[in-house]
Amino acid sequence: MRHRKDTCKLNRTTSHRRCMFANMLKSLIDLGRIETTVPKAKALRRYADKMITLAKKNTLAARRDAIAQLMIRYNTLTSKEDRAARAGDTSSYNTDRRVIDKLFDTLGVRFTDRNGGYTRIIKSRNRVGDNAQTCIIEYLEA
Repeated sequence: MRHRKDTCKLNRTTSHRRCMFANMLKSLIDLGRIETTVPKAKALRRYADKMITLAKKNTLAARRDAIAQLMIRYNTLTSKEDRAARAGDTSSYNTDRRVIDKLFDTLGVRFTDRNGGYTRIIKSRNRVGDNAQTCIIEYLEA
């Protein structure tokens, strides 16, 4: 029986699935839209909507929860990278640091008046090679 089993395993182990969704979420937040298969997009949608709900709270605890769920590691910067970051050049380090700022400053503010349903899934072509149905998942414009 499948009572109280609400996760889609997608033929992956738990650690692989958590890392895959964290990477997909970071890309979705950073780029606004990504292309993936339909089952992955449908499973990702629930996590993407929860990220927006955290961003709408805009508290320190919500920020820490988002950092934990996205598996963001703040590696220490070298002195050269630190000087460049203070000068405003954010291209000297990875995008993980920018993802949280974009989530809370841009996306959280964009969806303040909306109660759920922050993502859209648009089915597209079949993938060459394995003929899997692909789709585009994106955040709505508000």
